[in-house]
Amino acid sequence: MIKLRRFLKPFLSGLLIAIALLFVQAICELNLPNLMSNIVNVGIQQGGVEDGTPEALSADSHTFVRTFMSEEDQALLYRSYVAVSETELSENGKPYSELYPNAMDTGVFALRTDISSEDRTKLDYTFGLTTWTIINALTQIQSQYDLVDESGKANALPVDVKSNGTGGPSDSADTVGLQNIDLDTLYELQPLLNSLPPAFFVDARNQAAQVDPNMREQSKTMLVAALYRELGVDMTALEIDYILKIGLLMLLITLVSGVATVLVSFFSTRIGAGVARDLRSAVFSRITSFSHGEFDRFSTASLITRSTNDVTQIQMVLTFGIRMICYAPIMGIGGTIMALQKSVSMSWIIGVGVVVLLCIIGTLMVVVLPKFRIMQTLVDRVNLVAREALSGLMVIRAFGRTDFEQQRFDEANSDLTRTTLFVNRAMTFLMPTMMLFMNGLSVLIIWVGAQHVAQSQMQVGDVMAYMQYVMQIITSFMFIAMIFVFVPRAQVSAQRIHEVLETVPAIVDPANPRHIDPESRGIVEFKNVSFRYEGADENALSNISFIARPGQTTAFIGSTGSGKSTIVNLIPRFYDVTAGSVLVGGVDVRELSQHELRGHIGYVPQKNVLLSGTIAENIAYGSLDSSAVNIAKAARIAQATEFIEEKTEGYDFEVAQGGSNVSGGQRQRLSIARALAIEPDIFLFDDSFSALDMKTDAALRRALSSVLADSTLIIVAQRVSTIRNADQIFVIDDGRIVGAGNHEELMRSCQPYYEIASSQLKGEELPSGGTGLAGEN
Repeated sequence: MIKLRRFLKPFLSGLLIAIALLFVQAICELNLPNLMSNIVNVGIQQGGVEDGTPEALSADSHTFVRTFMSEEDQALLYRSYVAVSETELSENGKPYSELYPNAMDTGVFALRTDISSEDRTKLDYTFGLTTWTIINALTQIQSQYDLVDESGKANALPVDVKSNGTGGPSDSADTVGLQNIDLDTLYELQPLLNSLPPAFFVDARNQAAQVDPNMREQSKTMLVAALYRELGVDMTALEIDYILKIGLLMLLITLVSGVATVLVSFFSTRIGAGVARDLRSAVFSRITSFSHGEFDRFSTASLITRSTNDVTQIQMVLTFGIRMICYAPIMGIGGTIMALQKSVSMSWIIGVGVVVLLCIIGTLMVVVLPKFRIMQTLVDRVNLVAREALSGLMVIRAFGRTDFEQQRFDEANSDLTRTTLFVNRAMTFLMPTMMLFMNGLSVLIIWVGAQHVAQSQMQVGDVMAYMQYVMQIITSFMFIAMIFVFVPRAQVSAQRIHEVLETVPAIVDPANPRHIDPESRGIVEFKNVSFRYEGADENALSNISFIARPGQTTAFIGSTGSGKSTIVNLIPRFYDVTAGSVLVGGVDVRELSQHELRGHIGYVPQKNVLLSGTIAENIAYGSLDSSAVNIAKAARIAQATEFIEEKTEGYDFEVAQGGSNVSGGQRQRLSIARALAIEPDIFLFDDSFSALDMKTDAALRRALSSVLADSTLIIVAQRVSTIRNADQIFVIDDGRIVGAGNHEELMRSCQPYYEIASSQLKGEELPSGGTGLAGEN
């Protein structure tokens, strides 16, 4: 994947935006459990009281709480609160008489608006400590003084205080019963409290300092709620307002998260599709620059798979991977931090969950990863077999091998199916396993969290939030693990694409190309040319030398595999010679640009290939600016006019891919017309008349000779009748020239040529004395 990173550069800005949006989405989703926790803890359990420091105190409560404070804390209280009148306006613009209607007669102390953050922090701690100092003091008073209510029952304290068995209050916030505080009764104890020695309160404060901080945090809000009720605050409205406020905030955050999700999907999809487009273009461009040697190295089926299936794998990884690779670590790290803020003592659950998850994913990776690599090879195999079967369907039917090819395809298809099913079953097994694991983890969190709640180490909302954070962490690790499952498959595809892109064509243009000499246009010369195919042990051609000139017809004939087509393929530089040189227009073809070289050549290959489009488009393929007159002229010379005009659409007849809806002879004539339309200096016909009947062959050769008098005509043929009128004929045998001359000369002097001619020509067309070599043997 790293080797293809250059294709990401055009989309770097989009990638950075997507990552930024992922951070926004992650922050939103990490805050939702915390807000939900606040609704449960503050909105429901604490009655909407957010802060442990009351915004106001009545004169009685100000005196009462001050009784339990140290001198330092009392000084803090004095400087933090200020007496206000009922006509004064609060910070929110309402008069204090409206906010606190029940206590204005006795006086109200409001929290200063200019209180420093340091004093505010100290005050929060002080009220938590004071709450438990009150509880400890009342517990001791209950045990030391005989307090009875009007009915004579003991424990007439206005706070439901229960012992923990050691003479002190219970450590559970639920058993403290602070919700039931009766402040008016507590105020009646003020004379008694004033009479108690300072050591009594010091001892109570020391005990309060030993209480769990979480317990103090929970208890002080209950005291504040009681103080607010005394002031006449509508606690029901306060609770509802808080829940609505946090709920609306959660909706807003969810909306922002949703928008970020949509935008991330937009950018990731755009990046994935853009990179895939550029990859396909780059692969196709590189493939079109390949010489025949590179096509011999890569099969056509493999190149098609690399251009489609492999590119699709890269696109999928980018589309989904941007989200997984970037989002999962953010959520994993952020979820861990948020979970630890809720409870450090339960962090072992995260460790257990991650370890078990990695074991599950690790096992899956060991089983599945090798199969991903095999799948791409099997896809190549299916494409290869299918392509061979479809392209060779006529041969398969002719030899009655349909069942064999069906079985061959079924075997390749079954291998791919078995591997795909194995991978899919393994991946399917992952989901229920993960659901079982995550549900089990949720049960474990609830069980452990319930114990923490019972011990007042956590609140219910914190347990709920902790469970969601752990699920986010586990999901993140699952995403990360899945990345390691899917990325290797994309890595295989990336490597296969990289092989194509990094393959340097054996045939490239020179840095400073020369140009064809106008005075030597059309001249083709071979100088001691030898050629060997890559990986071959012997030369395909050895010491080939000849000159083909304009106005002449040069022909090559020989047995199958003798090297005739190889000679023709060297002229347009489909291959480079191993030794010697090929000159076109007086310049070595290796010193010319491929575009200029091939612009002077009209090539008709041995296998005639037509492209999808109209007949006119196929004829004008090499010269897009050809006029209708030139197209018709090329078709007339190629003897294609008759069958074209027979079609209703004429030149607008749609040719199917590969020319499958026209006959072999028609394909051959259209291929010849295509070469004629560009009006080149050199014509190369590689056994291009084999599908023509003798009459059409003769008519075509007459037409060619009449209009191509100034062009160089090079023909490879199997039939002697096609080349018997050529100006020079070269007989090729085992990669060497074994005879050269015209037809009559070769019939007299070349035994291989005579043998070919005698097998094709009638007796009266052969010389009466046979070849001159016969008498010598």
